[in-house]
Amino acid sequence: QVQFVESGGGLVQPGGSLRLSCTTSGFTFRNVAMSWYRQAPGRERELVASITHTGVSTTYTDSVKGRFTISRDNDKNTVYLQMDSLKLEDTAVYYCNAHRNSWYGSPLQFGSWGQGTQVTVSS
Repeated sequence: QVQFVESGGGLVQPGGSLRLSCTTSGFTFRNVAMSWYRQAPGRERELVASITHTGVSTTYTDSVKGRFTISRDNDKNTVYLQMDSLKLEDTAVYYCNAHRNSWYGSPLQFGSWGQGTQVTVSS
């Protein structure tokens, strides 16, 4: 059974930092690209950052470039999202998911999602 367990969210002031983790099981993590998504209230889920299976290549949506860093540990089946210089508009529930192959341009492999982790940026 595929599982995504996101953690690390919380309440932070603008300009602050958080590090999110997503621990996975039920598939061969080291073989596939991974992505972080977020969904703010009243908005559709959006892609935030992606990483190839080895971690060599990453990509980010424009609004988080230079502030967020995606990384992974294939021995721990875990993908991370370091979020710095947080802004009010980063407030959302953050999720991870797996792609079908090693390249993050491939479709997502699974239709299921974890519970997500809430990130709230507020002064």
